[in-house]
Amino acid sequence: MGAYSGFPRTCEPESSQLRANPGYDPGVSDGIRKQAFLSSISVRRQSADVGVTGSRHLSQAISEGDGISLLAPVGDAAAATAAERDGAEGIVLAHEIPGVRDATTLPILWSAAASAQTAARAGADAFVLRVETDDGDRLHELHLEAQELGLESVVSVSDEEQLALALEQVDPEIFLLSAHGDDEHDPLEGVLDLLPDVPAGKLAIAEVVAPSREYVLALERAGIDGVIVRAGDVSRFVGGSPPEV
Repeated sequence: MGAYSGFPRTCEPESSQLRANPGYDPGVSDGIRKQAFLSSISVRRQSADVGVTGSRHLSQAISEGDGISLLAPVGDAAAATAAERDGAEGIVLAHEIPGVRDATTLPILWSAAASAQTAARAGADAFVLRVETDDGDRLHELHLEAQELGLESVVSVSDEEQLALALEQVDPEIFLLSAHGDDEHDPLEGVLDLLPDVPAGKLAIAEVVAPSREYVLALERAGIDGVIVRAGDVSRFVGGSPPEV
């Protein structure tokens, strides 16, 4: 999949890693996090002076979905249509694709290192902000710029310091938990180590390569709300039959 270059390497899930993680509790369902989010988002959107103006909210698609949501990177409009047919709940773009906005009704997440204006021109509904711990003011400015363009901010963090800075400067509704940096050798462990620091009422998307449906279900049990998967894997990973498009 040349359309998305942000994947860390694949790692097989290990149940011991999930059980050892402080945030893992098999008795706590994924629905609790989503219910907390739905309660908090209604208050924030009623009181916000500037909000998301588009009609496709990534946060809403993830929070209202059944179980963990699958987001699919695509390289062309036909792949976006196919991903929605297979059961994806979001599309990920790393470059502009002609006709993609008309090819799917799903929210579109822009993941490339480009400006919010570029993302908006490409038809995106949400925009990945990657945290640099030495420039909190710049992060806040980029978040405001995205808001003004009607884009939801999805803040990518790879350690506790970045997560704390994001909460202080942006307080986003959605976090993209990445396994870059020191945790690159073990993506699953890096993501799960960050999860307990994500406050209730926030949504967490995992940026790891999911090799199987069992892996996806393990992420769901750990409390992850969404995961980016290869578009060709969506139909294998969804539960039940995909919805009609």
